[in-house]
Amino acid sequence: MKITSAKFIKGIRGLDAVLDALLPQIAFIGRSNVGKSSVINSLAGQNDLAISSSLPGRTKEINIFLINQAFYWLDLPGYGFVRASYEVREQLFKLIDWYLFKSPYQQKKVVLIIDANIGPTDKDFAMLQTLEDFQKNIIVVANKIDKIKKTKYAGQLQEIQGLIGAHKIIPYSSCNKIGLKVLACEIFN
Repeated sequence: MKITSAKFIKGIRGLDAVLDALLPQIAFIGRSNVGKSSVINSLAGQNDLAISSSLPGRTKEINIFLINQAFYWLDLPGYGFVRASYEVREQLFKLIDWYLFKSPYQQKKVVLIIDANIGPTDKDFAMLQTLEDFQKNIIVVANKIDKIKKTKYAGQLQEIQGLIGAHKIIPYSSCNKIGLKVLACEIFN
């Protein structure tokens, strides 16, 4: 499916009537600074749809984007390292936990973004396990593959696949537009 329109709707921190519209919801989750915003922007073909930052933890609410007047994409706050107080980190964790696992909202897909160069962290494994426990439809994206040395690329992806298990992994680079079509097909199917 080709993306013909994408616009930011609003940021939320709890129940919101906008999500009662019964449009399919695609959630994007990953650790802080993994490139969620860059993935969203590259998929949508817009440079400034989702605001990206070099500082971990910029996203402090669930940002909702309307795609093709038919889907909601939700950019969740990052987990892991965040430059914020303990209280703020706890609030972000509770917001992620609430939306994915306790809210009345159902996600059509959950896009779990990991850093291909670093590989999955303990927090990535914990998130993946919880998503599996709740039987979410998970897409795993190995982002920033352009940062991997060519001599280590195949081995790194093979190692990530071995760690992630049965889930299909989509190698992705927002900079080089690698994996864009594959990810779009997975999201919209």
